[in-house]
Amino acid sequence: MQYPVSFQSGTVQYLLQSSFRSFAKLVDEGNCIFITDSNIAALYAKHFEGRKLIVIPAGEDHKNLQTIEQIVKQLLQLEAHRKSFLIGVGGGVITDIAGFVASVYMRGISFGFIPTSLLGMVDAAIGGKNGVDVGLYKNVAGNFKQPEFILYDTTFLKTLPEEEWSNGFAEIIKYACLFDKVMFDELSVNDVAHYKDHEAALLSLINRCVAWKNQTVLADETEQGERKLLNFGHTLGHAIENLYKLPHGHAVAIGMVAACRISEEVSGLSSSTTEQLRVLLQQYVLPVAYKFDVEKVMELLIRDKKRRAESIDYIVLEGIGKAVITSLPFEQIKQAIATL
Repeated sequence: MQYPVSFQSGTVQYLLQSSFRSFAKLVDEGNCIFITDSNIAALYAKHFEGRKLIVIPAGEDHKNLQTIEQIVKQLLQLEAHRKSFLIGVGGGVITDIAGFVASVYMRGISFGFIPTSLLGMVDAAIGGKNGVDVGLYKNVAGNFKQPEFILYDTTFLKTLPEEEWSNGFAEIIKYACLFDKVMFDELSVNDVAHYKDHEAALLSLINRCVAWKNQTVLADETEQGERKLLNFGHTLGHAIENLYKLPHGHAVAIGMVAACRISEEVSGLSSSTTEQLRVLLQQYVLPVAYKFDVEKVMELLIRDKKRRAESIDYIVLEGIGKAVITSLPFEQIKQAIATL
């Protein structure tokens, strides 16, 4: 299934239920350069035989400006030019890096994504956000530029570690909380094993998440308003993710519970709804609490991209499927997370 989505900055071709080699239908193979990480390169070596390939070490620790410089040097060695096409094959770290380096190399070359993780498929690869971390500050260096295509080959999920399945479901649960009570209810009666065993159900979830994110990004591509909703659970989540080296989905799960606790004070969210979310997250093998240093976390929040002077845009729930953007003073957030 292939269809285009036209954003203000460009059109993205979505190839759902596709295969890795389908990329050749969209671009000239002779101009393609692939970038992936050491895990994917080892697991899927046959995919890259005879192709120009850049391999970087796996992991968030390598999502930084030093890696960008190394990739640029390798692109020069490969004689990449302005008609070269960069394809990022991997999880969210790879697609973020590939999009960023493609958008700055020789002032910009075209690129596409083949996400290999559930988290990448439902969230990270979509929307045109590219960037890297600087120290503990997540995605603080980056830009908005859309890939030319995103190709979905779910056979990559057969080698996905168990923890990465849970990471992906954290983002799926995020979409359910924000927009889709029906999906929340469906998730509540299933678990990771169900979706691993029922491909049609999994594909349906992926398609729904792709649709929700595209709908939101179409309304606000550069995150001036509505797109901020997608940061539900991410404000605190990003801070503890980099501070304590937590998996992204785990940090977001903890952040969503914290956001619900804050929502109880700010928007009158029922405590029973917070408990519903806690139960659901645990059902998908995700943590719901973490002991962290409040002062260190606040130091990171104060430098968050969503800061406005002495406040920050925080996403709170009014109920499952209904979220709002609220400007909260840092002191109020500090008091709230100190009680978690």
